[in-house]
Amino acid sequence: MRALHIKLLRELRRLWAQVLAIALVMAAGVATLIIGVGTYQSLERTRALYYEANHFADLFAGLTRAPRPLLDEIGAIDGVLAVDGRIAKLALADIEGLTEPASTLLVSLPDGGREPLNQLYLRSGRLPEVGHATEAVVSEIFAKARGFVPGSHLRVVMNGSLRDITITGIALSPEYIYAMAPGETMPNEGRFGVLWMPEKALAAAYDLQGAFNAVAVKLLPGASLPAVTAAVDRVLAPYGGQGAYGRAQQTSNAFLDSELTQLRGMSSVLPPVFLLVAAFLVNMTLTRLIALEREQIGLLKALGYSSWAVAWHYVEFVMLIAIVGTALGYGLGIWAGNGLTVLYARFYSFPVLVFSRDPILYVVAGGITMAAAVIGAVRAVSKAAWLPPAVAMLPPAPPQYRQVLGARTVVRLALPQTWNMVTRHLLHWPWRTIGGVLGMAFAVAILVGSIWSIGSMNFTIDYIFNRTERQDATINFLGAKPVRALYEIGRLPGVLAAEPQRTIGVEIRSGHVKRRVAVSGHAAGSRLTRLLDASLVPVVLPPTGIVLGKTLADLLGVRPGDTVEVTPLEGDRTTRQVTVTGLVESYLGLSAYMELGALNALFDHAPLISGANVAIDTSREAELFAALKATPALGLISLRAVSLERFRETMAENLFVMIGVLVAMAGVIAFGVVYNFARISLSEQGREMASLRVLGFYRHEVSMLLLAEIAVVTLLAQPIGWFLGYQLARGMVRSFSSELFTMPLVVSPDVYVYSSAVVVAAALLSALIVRRRIDRLDMIAVLKTRE
Repeated sequence: MRALHIKLLRELRRLWAQVLAIALVMAAGVATLIIGVGTYQSLERTRALYYEANHFADLFAGLTRAPRPLLDEIGAIDGVLAVDGRIAKLALADIEGLTEPASTLLVSLPDGGREPLNQLYLRSGRLPEVGHATEAVVSEIFAKARGFVPGSHLRVVMNGSLRDITITGIALSPEYIYAMAPGETMPNEGRFGVLWMPEKALAAAYDLQGAFNAVAVKLLPGASLPAVTAAVDRVLAPYGGQGAYGRAQQTSNAFLDSELTQLRGMSSVLPPVFLLVAAFLVNMTLTRLIALEREQIGLLKALGYSSWAVAWHYVEFVMLIAIVGTALGYGLGIWAGNGLTVLYARFYSFPVLVFSRDPILYVVAGGITMAAAVIGAVRAVSKAAWLPPAVAMLPPAPPQYRQVLGARTVVRLALPQTWNMVTRHLLHWPWRTIGGVLGMAFAVAILVGSIWSIGSMNFTIDYIFNRTERQDATINFLGAKPVRALYEIGRLPGVLAAEPQRTIGVEIRSGHVKRRVAVSGHAAGSRLTRLLDASLVPVVLPPTGIVLGKTLADLLGVRPGDTVEVTPLEGDRTTRQVTVTGLVESYLGLSAYMELGALNALFDHAPLISGANVAIDTSREAELFAALKATPALGLISLRAVSLERFRETMAENLFVMIGVLVAMAGVIAFGVVYNFARISLSEQGREMASLRVLGFYRHEVSMLLLAEIAVVTLLAQPIGWFLGYQLARGMVRSFSSELFTMPLVVSPDVYVYSSAVVVAAALLSALIVRRRIDRLDMIAVLKTRE
């Protein structure tokens, strides 16, 4: 080994604690990058391969009923590669061991052949045999939740007739990676599933022989999606077409897109923070190391080592730290990424989901970390490596102290002598003090920027389930019914109150921006379902006009008083001009509301309703559920308590895992910054502390010099960290929010308290470790040093 390499290893061994602290901060940045990008790649690539292998459609449309020969006309549209017509119907299911009714989506399978689009991935069992009308394949996530296996049975209400269905297989579909019942806020795998049955069986049950009510279309590469969508809508309009839509609006794909957006946001926000702190720590540590080795640098240059050789020696030092940090980050990132992938596999139904092992990701992560380390070292190395040998061998000039506030300042701070020494030392090295404060502030900011999401989740739950959607259950019909159906609902056992609702799918446009949404109609005096504005004040639906959710209004660029174009997606496609009369907060999806009578009048409908929101007597739930299972006209029943529980479980599991990782990483930053700051201060003030000990000062009095510095830096970092954390939270809201889900920015005071408590605890731990070194200070050896 070369002499400089031996020296390098000795320095690493001597400074192992500081090296490890810096490496851990680097590891946090590498791990965050690998977790975010690796999980993103896993989901994105798995989805792409799954879509391609199982021929996932590009365009979807629902309709009332159309003859099968119409499929040839759709297939002849310019840009269409393949088309698949099928039957899809919602139905209630009676499952043994489940008190409340479950909901199923019945989807037809072609008789005697494989479906051309959205092909099933059979996990176990077999497909239904031709001619067996009571056999079905069930979605895997539903089967796992209810314990179904091939050979299990369940009863399904098919067009008013209760039928016993035998499960022959368990399957996955690219169309239902994220299977969620219509109108639900979260998947409920125990109460909603997909059943694939023979086409003849469904056609006979629903009187759709030789017909279909749903279509999927695959486009040619380069085909225009808007053009094909318009053409399909024209073909299906006479048959009750409900508006074609692309993958972006397909529920399963849209939720996956939203998740990918959040992962992309995390990957772009957090890693730079960790690497910036790591670069600062490298600069701080290397600057002090070079200051202590000025004489050695002078001797090396006097012995013939060039300035470049000396510079490269110290660059190698930081590169080794970066290698250690990168290796630790690889291990932590792979471990956490595998855990996160397992978590995603519980919510997204893929045939296989494996954490990404893309070599490019690891090369990029290592390269960025190495670059951050070298950049942090450039200033310190360039400042010392080109010193002339004679100058380098001289000790540095003694520090020059001065009155910071000036001699004529009237106000003087009456500080104890110890605090004067602390203040003088902090102000003598202003950039290092500022760097220490900013490093600690970044740790606080990361915590604020992650813990705030707990308050946001709790606010969202309270807003949705306690303030706005206050009904116990929502009962949806299989199609619109006359208003008198509401009275039938009100007479069901256990129903305390029932309020009507109507939902109509429309395309809403302002200028060149348009979105397809469901307009919800409610009675003006509804108490079970309320609308709230930004100040959480109830909004009464006016007798005319439309009320938009804030997210939809922002997308359309409209405000109260503006006019939007509304076109129904089924029936009469005439476009209406409607005035926006108000805005309400809406955190889930794109929403629009009208008074029930105004909604029916706008589209020239008779008084119709799509369902009812009901309040339930909990003591009679069993009677009500039994009555609902026996009611053939019902299609979907949503229970608020079940939805709330599922929402809490899903959000809490995802959030707490991620917050736990971020809290640990923020603690690493705080520990690394404080420990390196304290060790450097100790090396600079060793003579002063040893002198004080010789003069008779106690250990705790001497330690106070260093602990007070740490306390000042930690204290100054808190308000800065709070401010940066709030900005980080705002950035995360923008990065994570999508058309499906908007996160409210709720940062309560306890977020700042918890964040500061974690950072103070990490600072206290590192301070106590350094305190032990002060207690073991060799006074004679320190006093013999030239400094």
